[in-house]
Amino acid sequence: MTGVPASAAGGSSGAQGARGSAAAADGAAPAAAAPAASASAAPAPAGPSPVTVPAPASDAGATGEARPARGKKITAAAVNQASVWNVANLLTMLRLVLVPGFVVLMLENGGYDPAWRSLAWAAFAIAMITDLFDGHLARTYNLVTDFGKIADPIADKAIMGAALVCLSALGDLPWWVTAVILGRELGITLLRFLVIRYGVIPASRGGKLKTLTQGVAVGMYVLALTGWLATLRFWVMAVAVVLTVVTGLDYVRQAMVLRRRGIAERAAALEETEE
Repeated sequence: MTGVPASAAGGSSGAQGARGSAAAADGAAPAAAAPAASASAAPAPAGPSPVTVPAPASDAGATGEARPARGKKITAAAVNQASVWNVANLLTMLRLVLVPGFVVLMLENGGYDPAWRSLAWAAFAIAMITDLFDGHLARTYNLVTDFGKIADPIADKAIMGAALVCLSALGDLPWWVTAVILGRELGITLLRFLVIRYGVIPASRGGKLKTLTQGVAVGMYVLALTGWLATLRFWVMAVAVVLTVVTGLDYVRQAMVLRRRGIAERAAALEETEE
């Protein structure tokens, strides 16, 4: 039998193997290329192109664009949370700055000039409005900072206390009203710190209504009102004083319940560990 020379067979198989590899690289190999490639041991097996490993789902989107690593996002969020110069804290700082400005406007020209009292009312109104927004922004956009936790209640008490003291000093408001409101605010703030080891006393609807009523009543007293409006502000302040006392007693009750519950839970946990 006449045989084919080894060099010719090797050359033919190598040529077919090369053609098979080229066709496979283009995505469609001819039918005759596969047997020829398998018959020869010399050429490399035909196969698909090297596969590029895709980026993880968290780092690449559906379009293949690179996304920032999750760790970078967490780091950026931590920086934002730690930054003092965010919108919520800036509003709190604005309230603190408004306190001395309010006092100056309130006492200007003897404290009884309607024009200066109107400007003082504007400063007080801005402070009350920013009080509503800074806490909401801090909670919504995760802008809570240690500075905000300390400065926000100080700013709240400072603007309200300054208004009450000025009104009582000018003879527009009895001193006992100022003492009741400020005593309640400072007492509840101290009480919150004392029981914080057992939990947080949440703000109640009555407390929010009390804050709103106090703001409206004090604002009406800051303005130089006469006639039926002066009578109306007296009754608004009376409601504010009642809400101040009632909600204060309710917070005391909540603090006592929270403390008893916390002590009981700690005692139960201690018994379990001893067993």
